[in-house]
Amino acid sequence: MIIVTGAAGFVGSCLVKKLNEENFNDLILVDDFSNDQKNKNLEGKRFTGKVDRKQFFNWLDENHQLTQFIFHIGARTDTTEFNKKIFDELNVEYSKKVWQKCAEYGLPLVYASSAATYGGGEAGYDDDESKINLLKPLNPYGDSKNEFDKWVLQQKEKPYFWAGLKFFNVYGPNEFHKGRMASVIFHGFNQVRKDGIIRLFKSHRPEYKDGWQLRDFIYVKDVTSVCFFLMNHRKNSGIYNLGTGKARSFYDLASSTFKAMSLESNIQFIDMPLDIRDKYQYFTEAKMAKLSAIGYAVPFYSLEDGVSDYVINYLLPAKYY
Repeated sequence: MIIVTGAAGFVGSCLVKKLNEENFNDLILVDDFSNDQKNKNLEGKRFTGKVDRKQFFNWLDENHQLTQFIFHIGARTDTTEFNKKIFDELNVEYSKKVWQKCAEYGLPLVYASSAATYGGGEAGYDDDESKINLLKPLNPYGDSKNEFDKWVLQQKEKPYFWAGLKFFNVYGPNEFHKGRMASVIFHGFNQVRKDGIIRLFKSHRPEYKDGWQLRDFIYVKDVTSVCFFLMNHRKNSGIYNLGTGKARSFYDLASSTFKAMSLESNIQFIDMPLDIRDKYQYFTEAKMAKLSAIGYAVPFYSLEDGVSDYVINYLLPAKYY
């Protein structure tokens, strides 16, 4: 059996689909399944069972001998949430317990970290583990992911294989439930449908033009491809960046969305909300040499190709992956 935590969420449900596509159907899905909108992400997926996240550790104590691999994708990912206790509980302490169980029972583990750990980028975007203590995240979510990464590196008791993946800006299908935290493509698509325009944040830093803030946007199908590779690789444990290695502008992203919808671009700029203005990343770009060095050689989707697949095959027909 393969376990996926956060299985009803955006990345988790796409990973379940990827595993199904690779003929892995003996899956145990772990999540809080009380959100009906999130549960739609799992319709049509093949799996053995569901376990509520609060019951998971008891379940694992009884079923670890049948378990082959754990993907710990579940987390609180709201970058506008500032209640540190929520992140301490769900992102730090829960993840520590997952790690400890994997070490105790000899289970390989891949877990989701985040590029939010890099903060404003003062220390760069290099997944060199010796630099993790230098990072200064901009919000409690980033802090929680960085705290867990630092804790992991201090542990003497480890799973025989483990990998932490610093997800950069992931976009793609199955994010209907994410609200404000859904990708700019998702929001932009809906703005075009409603008003015929896409609204992007103005820049509040003089070195960046409006709309030319840069992020490393990675299509969710590339994220699941890397996860699948690591499940089979099971060596070279460590923390890895997971982006494309190429920063692109929000302007490019919006233009690609219009193109996929066969429409002329119509982009407007709005003030960035005050609650995130001083905690906003203006540039992210993953250094990807470390993942390449262990043998991952599948080309990443270009921004244009990823947006096209997302818009044409999922957003326009309102389909899930």
